[in-house]
Amino acid sequence: MIRVALADDQALVRMGLRVLLEREPDLTLVGEAADGPGTLSLVRRTAPDVLLLDIRMPGPDGLAVLRQITGDPALAGTRVVIVTTFETDEYVLAAVRDGASGFVLKDAEPADLVRAVRAAANGDALLSPSVTRRLVELVGRRLPGGGADEPAMDALTGREREIVAWVATGRSNDEIAAELFISPATVRTHVGRAMLKLNARDRAQLVVFAVRAGLTIPPA
Repeated sequence: MIRVALADDQALVRMGLRVLLEREPDLTLVGEAADGPGTLSLVRRTAPDVLLLDIRMPGPDGLAVLRQITGDPALAGTRVVIVTTFETDEYVLAAVRDGASGFVLKDAEPADLVRAVRAAANGDALLSPSVTRRLVELVGRRLPGGGADEPAMDALTGREREIVAWVATGRSNDEIAAELFISPATVRTHVGRAMLKLNARDRAQLVVFAVRAGLTIPPA
């Protein structure tokens, strides 16, 4: 069972998320919060597997909450998925930098949010396709290059290049594995090796590198 907490200052949004989570047999809601202090208290008290976090909340805001969670070894087991409207580009850039494990638009399909929760709980950082496109627009020229030049890409094996191209589509390791008829562990190994070779800090940065290098999935 995946234990989920949600934090948003809008009661209507929390209600919608609550109803969505309660419909899924493998997800259980452990609590809600409407502001930064309440969110930190909730996470420390319940240690959820995944926190659905709004960026704009009464202070400390969602970004400050994210930094405290990702910077606290005692909360290492909690993954944070940002549920956002992308109102302010700088917020999105900061969330990438500070270790968010996923991004979902508030007007996304319900299935996208559920998928992001499951992926985060499994240790993946999931960026839905629409969020990926927006993220690349925002950070493609602003994240450190970190080896995203062509010689570094040449260091990848053919299989690693293929896997990285699939990562850039916003799919999780499990979904990539299903597409390629291999195990999720194999996908995870290829992703890890590619990140090491490219000096990619996280999966979000790997997506940016893949798009900047023009990697595409092979035709079916």
